[in-house]
Order: sequence, then C-alpha cells, then structure tokens
Amino acid sequence: MNLPVPTSATSDIDAVLESVLSSYQLRVEITANVRYCGTWFEREPSTRYGQFHLVTEGECWVGGDALHAPEHLVRGDLIVFPTGIRHSLSSGPDASAPRPETDADTAMLCGELEFVMGTHNPIFSALPSWFIVRGADSSDAFRQLAQMLIDTSTDQRWGRQMVQNKLADSLFTMAICEYVRSAGEPRGLLAALTDVRLSKALAAMHERPGEEWTIQSLAQIAGMSRTAFAELFAQTVGLPPIQYLAHWRATEARRLLKNRRFSVAAIAEMLGYRSEAAFRRFFKRVEGVGPGKVRAGHEHDD
Repeated sequence: MNLPVPTSATSDIDAVLESVLSSYQLRVEITANVRYCGTWFEREPSTRYGQFHLVTEGECWVGGDALHAPEHLVRGDLIVFPTGIRHSLSSGPDASAPRPETDADTAMLCGELEFVMGTHNPIFSALPSWFIVRGADSSDAFRQLAQMLIDTSTDQRWGRQMVQNKLADSLFTMAICEYVRSAGEPRGLLAALTDVRLSKALAAMHERPGEEWTIQSLAQIAGMSRTAFAELFAQTVGLPPIQYLAHWRATEARRLLKNRRFSVAAIAEMLGYRSEAAFRRFFKRVEGVGPGKVRAGHEHDD
C-alpha cells in the first residue's frame, strides 16, 4: 500500500530535502548518450558512483544480481542505482536468445551521481539498491522535465553538457520524490518524511541545527510524548534523534568549513557549541578527522 504524504507536511518535506541535497552537495553528470540497434548487450561494472539510465528512444531490458528478474524500460523511464551496483543493459530479457531483426533503435542517456560531502548520507542510505521511475506513472512535472532532458540529447548547440547536467540534477531530485510517493515501504529518512510528526521535527533540526535541542523539545514540535517520539524516530530513521542531529551538525560544519569567511570559532558558535575546543572534539569524534584537516583539504591524507 502506498503511503500518502499529508499536504500539511509538504513544506517540511521540501525544507528537509533542500537542506540535505544542498549540504551534501549532490553531483549529477551525464556521461554518455548512447544508441543501439539490432541485438545488443552491455555489462555495466560496479562503480563508487551512483548510476542512472534514462531511455530516450525505444526500449531496453535491465538485469543484474540485485534484480529478481529483468526489468523492461521504455521511452521516458528512468532507472537509478544509487550505490553503483553491477548490472546489465540489453535488447531483450534474455541476451543469449536470438531475437528477430528489427530496424528499431534504442537510445538512452547514462550518468553518474554522488554526494561529495559528509560521511553519513541519510538520502543514499534510505534508498534501495535500485529503483525505477516509470514515465507513464509519474507526475506531469517529472514527465515534462524528462522530456526536456530527452530534447537536449539531440541538441548540438554549445553548452548542451552543462544544461543536461543541471536538468539531470533536478530530475534525480524529482525521482526521489516519485520514489517516496510510490514506494510501498520507504525507509530511513525518506520514511520519516512521510510522517507529518517526524517531518516537523526534522525540519526544525535542519533549519536550526545550532539550537540546544533535546528529545523533549523535539517531541513537543512533533506533538508526541518524549518516549513515543524517541522510539518512533529511532525505529524509522535508524538513529536516535540526538545522534541524527550530531551527524547533521557535522555535515553542516563540513559545508561551512569550505567557506573561509567563517572562522572555526564562528562555526562552533553557529552550531551551538560554547567553545571552539568543544566543537573540535565533537567534530573529530563524529567525522574521524579534525576540522582543520577538512578546511585544508587534507582529510584523506595518511
């Protein structure tokens, strides 16, 4: 059964998604505009990036160990592999079986996606290993955006790549919303956003991460008892509320540290820490590196 998102929670959901996508700095890039004819088969290896394919013409089949059976895609369908798992693309459900010759072509836009900031990404951890947004079942807005991306695939004017990447970025954001709308059992952060009580508390944390939040104050915003809120939040999101808040503060800190207009002391104050030393201890505990290394870009140095 699909879980409807209450209309009253729409602004809270938008606020949380916007803050997550901006702070984790989503990168979406079209990497190939491919065309096939006749009988064909492509094996896509696993990658450290997420992958996606938008069918722009014709049809194809997608298979792989994570899929129970090959999935049939037609023009306007989008399949996303958030963690870049191995999969295959082919002209038929059984790539080894002979198929009648046909003049029909298949074309698709393929790309990569990743969040370049943070170590605890609540969006990717809430998504399944793969999901499909069917053009025929999606919202008008998704179909229109997908059509714009399809139209640019044959545009030879200067700047096409940049336009495609921006459109693909928006399409992935809408794909997440389409997934939440149609998924029988969303999980993690995405499941929490379908609950009007949890979405209110999440919106407050994301909007004001430096506030001195407690389970009691968050429960009041959610309109629940302290115990019921703590249990529902942990069960749904997968983390206790205060632990989720700590990860969110660390992610905001990473974003702010990239902006040298803010001193470490100023960032500490913005995020609710009484001293720079306390903030440094917190950041090192959650992220495993000090804020100085992140600011200098040396966080991956041995």
